[in-house]
Amino acid sequence: MQSFPTSHTHATLIGPASIDGPAQFVPLAGARARLGFPSPADDFMDEAIDLHRLLVRNPAATFLYRADGWSMLGVGISDGDILVVDRSVSPQAGDLVIAVWDGNQPTCKVLKTFEHHLELHSANPEFPPIALEEGTEVEVFAVVGVVRQIQRRRGHVRTR
Repeated sequence: MQSFPTSHTHATLIGPASIDGPAQFVPLAGARARLGFPSPADDFMDEAIDLHRLLVRNPAATFLYRADGWSMLGVGISDGDILVVDRSVSPQAGDLVIAVWDGNQPTCKVLKTFEHHLELHSANPEFPPIALEEGTEVEVFAVVGVVRQIQRRRGHVRTR
């Protein structure tokens, strides 16, 4: 039995998404938010979006996990982010996934497939890939969304 490094991002299950949550539309600006100087001509709203419908495609198969660690920083996932996982989506090579094997905690990684094994890759060079040899019982679920709440503390903006 092969041992794997323990310094990788784990995901903690925080429960299923609401199956029949009420639609709560949030206004969507008609223009994209520029990351430079804003244009005053963009002061109008175009449509509304129900965030639940945007993030939860199949409510009965959708679960939320909280990210724990920094191994996926390169793909924009930070410690404390909420991962939206749809168990009905078939993961493919290159997808962001939650993987569980041999009693390990759920782990968020990028899936790489090979003829005789799978590899789970971090998005941080400080964390080595995890190779799962042929015959390892592993469950792999597709991550279909990431949610982050911005929190302000003492005048500084921090992500959670």
